[in-house]
Amino acid sequence: MMTLVSYDVSTTDNKGKTRLRKVSKECQNYGQRVQNSVFEIDVDYGTFLKVKDKLLKIIDPKHDSLRIYYLGNNWKHRVEHYGTKETYDPEGVLIF
Repeated sequence: MMTLVSYDVSTTDNKGKTRLRKVSKECQNYGQRVQNSVFEIDVDYGTFLKVKDKLLKIIDPKHDSLRIYYLGNNWKHRVEHYGTKETYDPEGVLIF
């Protein structure tokens, strides 16, 4: 299940900067950064619920924003990309 996760974390204090790093790190653990604060995360539903729970525990809802878009399994027909930064295929072969 493909999801798009975007966030805006207030960094006016050190706690906010820490939250920003934690949110970014958590998203990097499961997905691909496609813009500064936007990640594509392609995992099964159970794993995504765990990721979502972790993110909700990190952010401060009084100061931060977390948006989740559920693109589903047929996401390739719902995403168009133009411009710089080559797109990737999360279902393709990974080379380490």
